[in-house]
Amino acid sequence: MKVVLEEVVLERGAFRLSASGSFAEGVHLVTGPVGSGKSTLALALAGAIRPASGRIVKDGVGSTALTLPFAGYQVTGGTLEAEAAAWGVRPGTALELAGLSGRGADDPLRSSTGELKRLVLSCVLAREWDLLILDEPYGSLDRPWKAELSRLLGGRGKGITILLTHEDEHLPRVDEIWEIRAGRLVSLGKVPAAIPLWSGAPGYLRAALENGAVPANISPEDARDAACRTHG
Repeated sequence: MKVVLEEVVLERGAFRLSASGSFAEGVHLVTGPVGSGKSTLALALAGAIRPASGRIVKDGVGSTALTLPFAGYQVTGGTLEAEAAAWGVRPGTALELAGLSGRGADDPLRSSTGELKRLVLSCVLAREWDLLILDEPYGSLDRPWKAELSRLLGGRGKGITILLTHEDEHLPRVDEIWEIRAGRLVSLGKVPAAIPLWSGAPGYLRAALENGAVPANISPEDARDAACRTHG
C-alpha cells in the first residue's frame, strides 16, 4: 500500500507547490510554515483537487479520510449523535472518546470549535482507514487533548497516516518526516536519521540536538529521554 506523487505541481492563483515522493504505510509528518501549502497538499492527496501537472497514484488504497482544520466545515448531522453516525461509527463510542457523553442530542453548530474538533477526530480514529489525512488536527484542542491525539496517532499500526501541521508542542511518534521548503515538498527520510535534517524542528528537539542527543523519535518524551541518557 502506498501513495506516489509523480512530479506533481499544485497551483492556486499565484501559489505553486512541487512534490515528488512516496508515502508508504506508517505515520508521516508533513511540516512547513503557515501558507506553505500543507492544506493544498492535503486536498490533493484526498482527491479533492487535481494537480496542474503530474500524477498522484494510490496503490492498494481502498478507503480515504480527510479531516479539515475547521471541523465545522465537515458537519452534516443535526445532532452530535447524528454527526457521529454519519462517519459510520457507533455514536456512543465516539462521544465517549470525545468527552461528550450524554450530549448526543446537542446541536453541533451550538457546540464549541474544540468540541466539534474532538468529535470529528474521535469518529475518524474509531475506524481503520487505508489512507488517513489530517490537516492541522491540533488546532482548537486544549493541551490534554493534544497529548491524547498524539498518543492515538502514534499507536496507529495499519495504513498510511499523513499528518500535516505546524504544531510544535505536541507531536506523535512518526516514521518519516517531510518538510515544505520554498515551494517544494522535501522528504527528510525516516526517523531518527531525519531529525537533525529538520530545519523547522520544535524547540525541545533542537535543545536535545544541541546537547548531542538524537531522540529515538520526535515526541517531547523522546527528546527528554534522550537528554537524560546523554547527561546520565
